[in-house]
Amino acid sequence: MVETTLSGASHHILTNDYASEWMGIEVLKVDDGHATIRMHLRQEMLNGFGMAHGGMIFAFGDTAFALACNPANPTPKQAANITVASGVDINFIKPAFKGQVITAVANRRASTGRSGLYDIQIYAATPDDKAAPDTEPGELIAEFRGRSRTISKK
Repeated sequence: MVETTLSGASHHILTNDYASEWMGIEVLKVDDGHATIRMHLRQEMLNGFGMAHGGMIFAFGDTAFALACNPANPTPKQAANITVASGVDINFIKPAFKGQVITAVANRRASTGRSGLYDIQIYAATPDDKAAPDTEPGELIAEFRGRSRTISKK
């Protein structure tokens, strides 16, 4: 499963996440309210125009959203709940293409009670682009905004 990557970052919700496994998602960083993930765009992720299918970009952003919403190491009280999407919007800015590496950076913007608001930026770069540690990991290709709701697992 996708649970642990070379970076050492892991998240329990990926243990049985077969979609994320198929996409080849790597977890780069997970903190409270934050997640950074990456994947390589493959041939089978492209649409008829030869660019990344919008559904692939959406699913990728949704995974970053889920990782940022749910604690990587939940307390027993937190483990009784899950945080899910109550709504999302995505704006596609530029296309991405086969062979590019896309990176999603998810951050919590607000949280009150059982509701939260998250912004996820998705970037694309060629595999040989080496971004400096404090710079954006490529060109911005999509902005994803997620609204979350914490509910009981049962």
